[in-house]
Amino acid sequence: MKAVILAAGYGTRLQRDVAADSSGRFAHLAGTAKPLLPVGRGALLSLWVRALTAARCVDCIHVVTNAVYHAAFEEWASHFTNVKILSDQTTSNEGRLGAVACLQLAVKHFNIEDHVLVIGGDTLFKEDFSLKKVKERFNELQAESEDSCLLLSYQCQEEETSKYGILEVDSDLHVLCMKEKPLSAETQSRRACPCFYMFSKKSLPLLENFLEEKKEAPIEEKDAPGNFVSWLIPRKPVYIHEISGRFDVGNLPSYIECDLYFRETLQDVESYMV
Repeated sequence: MKAVILAAGYGTRLQRDVAADSSGRFAHLAGTAKPLLPVGRGALLSLWVRALTAARCVDCIHVVTNAVYHAAFEEWASHFTNVKILSDQTTSNEGRLGAVACLQLAVKHFNIEDHVLVIGGDTLFKEDFSLKKVKERFNELQAESEDSCLLLSYQCQEEETSKYGILEVDSDLHVLCMKEKPLSAETQSRRACPCFYMFSKKSLPLLENFLEEKKEAPIEEKDAPGNFVSWLIPRKPVYIHEISGRFDVGNLPSYIECDLYFRETLQDVESYMV
């Protein structure tokens, strides 16, 4: 299995918050890509590399970034032997390719013909999350059908459904559909779906089909990776693995909360996410 970490965003909300903060406490974050933000004792993305390496669930980690942050990611990656950086060549949020196109770019550039673990570069999970357990579940599903893919799911609050992709599943945890940011009255499910997907190698050719179908669509329809997941669900068997929650670094308050957790609450850094 290969890992592809999506890190080509421009962090416009966070950078806007940093610029507007009058305290000056977070001035050092200006111009830093979200995946490279200091969280606890190191960069956010370093937590993923440490865990992926320790869990031995992938044999290479591919990180897709943009032209603006490319040099910073290359410098960061120089400290690891199993990380490769790819730039999508864009220079602005307005000109971004979108997450699905970035994933396809990595699959083509690195000639990936293996299962792919896709991770959002601004996402971390609570301590109950285990890469080994997720990989075991994926292997079980693959033994039943080589088409099977696996998503994560956690329970969100009723008022939060309009913020996330919400999964509806049956009693076997087979995904029936994903509703993008529905009102709470539009679904009985409260299963939020973070950007962490195990795609079977048999599903990878569908990336090109999706992008071809959406080539004339506005960027919003092909940007969020959940749009591809929603499109994939009727075409391949997709299941969920349940977790307790996540950290999603989108703005300054969410960054502060995340950093505080890893500085003061995290019990065991070495086994975290393994």
